[in-house]
Amino acid sequence: MQTKTVRAPGRRDHLMVSLSVAAAISMHWAAGACAAASVKFEISFPRSLHAQPVTGRVFLVISKENSPDPRLQAGFWGDTAPVFGMDVNDLGPGQVAVVDGGTLGYPTRSLNEIPAADYYIQAVLNVYTQFHRGDGRIIWAHMDRWEGQQWNRSPGNFYSEVKQVHLDPSTGYDLKLRLTRIIPPVEVPRDTEWVVRVKIQSGLLTKFWGRPVFLGATVLLPRNYRTDESLRYPVLYLQDHFSLEPPFGFATEPGAHGDYWRGHEFYQSWNSENFPRLIVATFQHPTPYFDDSYAVNSANNGPYGDAIMTELIPYLEQRFRIIREPYARVLAGGSTGGWESLALQVYHPEVFGGTWSFFPDPVDFRRYDLVNIYDDDNAFVEPRHTWLLPERYIMRQDDGQPEVTVRQFSQLEEVLGSKGRSGQQLEAWEAVYGPVGDDGYPKPLWNKRTGKIDHEVAAHMRDHGYDLRYYIQDNWARIGPGLTGKLHIYCGDMDNYYLNLAVYLLEDFLKNTTDPFYAGSFEYGRPMKGHGWHPMSWPDLIRMMADHITRNAPSGEHPESWNH
Repeated sequence: MQTKTVRAPGRRDHLMVSLSVAAAISMHWAAGACAAASVKFEISFPRSLHAQPVTGRVFLVISKENSPDPRLQAGFWGDTAPVFGMDVNDLGPGQVAVVDGGTLGYPTRSLNEIPAADYYIQAVLNVYTQFHRGDGRIIWAHMDRWEGQQWNRSPGNFYSEVKQVHLDPSTGYDLKLRLTRIIPPVEVPRDTEWVVRVKIQSGLLTKFWGRPVFLGATVLLPRNYRTDESLRYPVLYLQDHFSLEPPFGFATEPGAHGDYWRGHEFYQSWNSENFPRLIVATFQHPTPYFDDSYAVNSANNGPYGDAIMTELIPYLEQRFRIIREPYARVLAGGSTGGWESLALQVYHPEVFGGTWSFFPDPVDFRRYDLVNIYDDDNAFVEPRHTWLLPERYIMRQDDGQPEVTVRQFSQLEEVLGSKGRSGQQLEAWEAVYGPVGDDGYPKPLWNKRTGKIDHEVAAHMRDHGYDLRYYIQDNWARIGPGLTGKLHIYCGDMDNYYLNLAVYLLEDFLKNTTDPFYAGSFEYGRPMKGHGWHPMSWPDLIRMMADHITRNAPSGEHPESWNH
């Protein structure tokens, strides 16, 4: 390789070189943009599939693998199969929805960035329903079909067969996909001697949404429940994301429901002698915006809190032999369920006897993951910098390695749905905590393209009680006496979504309470314990709750009848 000596440039030379390089790069990209070949997919459905026009959102998924279907490989956090999304309004049979180089995607932003290679492709149409709501607003959103707001699995959605193609953005392509299949209804598991599933229509929610809306629960019964019909039991209301699986992954045979729950080991304890006999019920309460409502009233979701408290819980306590007293009702849950179990306890201290809340969603919005929604101006970058603007992250590994930025996750939500209809986490919080926008949809907390925070939305979230630390602190004189000894919170020190940071702030307030002192507990997993950490087995959690219920049972009760 030949070399030659070059004079070291001075400051002005550096500037001129930089300007020349920048100009060259600019001309290169401009020329590339002009010369870029057209890339597009034309997506349609035949009249034989559906005779009427459809409003919803079309997705195109591109994958290097064909198992499982590409549609099942996309739409979640991290390094997933690229997905591109666009709204369609009154798309009729035979009409074409075009996904092209200008359609936003995730994690790849544009079809033009898909490298030349062989791929498997598939299209999906997420079908929306028109709601004439009780608050006078008319909106389009996806009506949950008892699947938990999953566009790639939801019954009634259209999808295409998987097709193998060669894509090369340099030469261009124009490919056609026909949506020829409809996802079938969910198969609800059959009831057993242990597990019973219930589903009721909510009058409150049906009135709000203008269409029938349902609540449900999966109920785990204790050993010998059916042999002594005179005995009543305490109840654990276990909060979680939407699922039709049994509480705690309960499985009479080994190998079911994954390793996290260790469901068969739980069954062995549950069915053993001298194990406390409780009833456990997990709620199902999906909304048109997310797989559950967070068990609270909401301007966008409607009166889910009232529906759960005045319709679902009374129904369960009438149908099953539950002790209908506060000391015998306890709560638990993790992540979303961690927030819900804590919120139900602090909103209704006179109804529930204690909560064991694991790695809850943000409980102090000064740490909304890493964002302070009150003081920060932008969610995407760390504040207080002039030249270097470090990206904010929303996900990390247990060892602290950053994984997904707030900007990237906001991009995912922008792809999966406009107007807050992505069915994903940030927009779920906006639907639950935030106000209704002028267009009838949830008003964004921040702009999904720029990260600019709307502080009026942040103030609404705080002032309507959804910042739990703020709510507890602001109302401690009133609610504190009913919460003494009832709050138990657990979180890993390296929670993968930075949720431990808000838990620390809640503890800072509660550990300094007086008149009364909160008398609860906080426990942190160290070192490098991530999301999902819990310090005890699930059978040990049940034993801990049973001891708590027994200690707080009023005189005249007989906890020994179920506590063995």
